Amino acid sequence: MNILDGKATAEQIKEEIKTQVAHFIDDGVRPPHLAAVLVGNDPASETYVRNKEKNSKLVGFTSSVYNLPIDTPENELLKVIDFLNDDPDVDGFIVQLPLPKHIDEQKIINAIDPQKDVDGFNPINIGKMVLGLDTYLPATPSGIIELLKRNKIETVGKHAVIIGRSNIVGTPLSILLSRKNDFANCTVTICHSQTPNIQEFSLQADILVAALGKPSFVTADMVKEGAIVIDVGINTIPDNTKKSGFRTVGDVDFDEVSKKASWITPVPGGVGPMTIVSLLMNTLKAYKYRFNLS
Repeated sequence: MNILDGKATAEQIKEEIKTQVAHFIDDGVRPPHLAAVLVGNDPASETYVRNKEKNSKLVGFTSSVYNLPIDTPENELLKVIDFLNDDPDVDGFIVQLPLPKHIDEQKIINAIDPQKDVDGFNPINIGKMVLGLDTYLPATPSGIIELLKRNKIETVGKHAVIIGRSNIVGTPLSILLSRKNDFANCTVTICHSQTPNIQEFSLQADILVAALGKPSFVTADMVKEGAIVIDVGINTIPDNTKKSGFRTVGDVDFDEVSKKASWITPVPGGVGPMTIVSLLMNTLKAYKYRFNLS
């Protein structure tokens, strides 16, 4: 069993980004600017935004966060988005999901300028991704592809099974893994809540991706010997041995599945750091496009 170390891979990419940014600043260009909008105080969202801000600064970006109360009206959030769309000093921004129930998430996503949509969720960018055109790719699926690529994991001709069909991970990842290139070319199966006997499909997987948000859902009897296992889940479960009273686990029973997998991502330290670094890569791309840099 080998560990697909997302943390180490992300550190390598951050050093590459940092070098590029320093070069552009030396040439007199302002630093890239990534902004985030956070509505409410969801703990997981706050953690993600803090990590984004920390990593942005580490690579030389300017980072700003707009914290809005949980009862912010939808029209007020749209005004913030309009402001960021028009701000020439902001290269890209995200609106942290999920949003409070009184706000229409799709309406908010649609309002983001596609050229600043570094989350890659705007329908225009999703459509470009489907067509294989150059665009901003959704951060988690893009991070998974980059993790496989940088660790020289063979994907061509492999059967990839994805458990979970969200618009954020499962569906876009299925498109990227089936793309006609040297770092994809998989046959892809998507399983979901209405799939009978998921184990029947998961046992066929050369590459198994768990992205459903259920702690330790994937057990050893669902994984074939030698499979590559990608765990996207981030779940907290009670643990009295921890000072916080809980610990973070993925959607995969790591201890047991790791005995059968040829490669496996840990949680934490696997897909999570790659999601952050993909957001940074998209922001750098937006920045270079704005200033016509190469």
